[in-house]
Amino acid sequence: MRTSTVRTETPLAEDVTLTADTIHVDLSDGRTISAPLAWFPRLLNASQKERDNWRLIGKGQGLHWEDIDEDISVGNLLMGQASGESQQSFEKWLSARKPRRSTSHGQRR
Repeated sequence: MRTSTVRTETPLAEDVTLTADTIHVDLSDGRTISAPLAWFPRLLNASQKERDNWRLIGKGQGLHWEDIDEDISVGNLLMGQASGESQQSFEKWLSARKPRRSTSHGQRR
């Protein structure tokens, strides 16, 4: 009996588009995979400028957003895995982003 072996390779990311609530990743095999931004709270809470500042990592095996310190692998997207960041870690990151209030309230002395 003959058996065939199926080789599977994870396709590489080529481009990314972000809408208000979804990430779309164009892959090297012609597919586009989408996931809700709710899966990636840092991206969901990022400004448009921060969302636009991404780059490919690992020759397209993943995506990196420098401004918000977010990394997403193509493999995890294909498996339907959301961010693995703990709620505690996310809340710490989010609180560090909030602008600090001045204690002087702009008053002259």
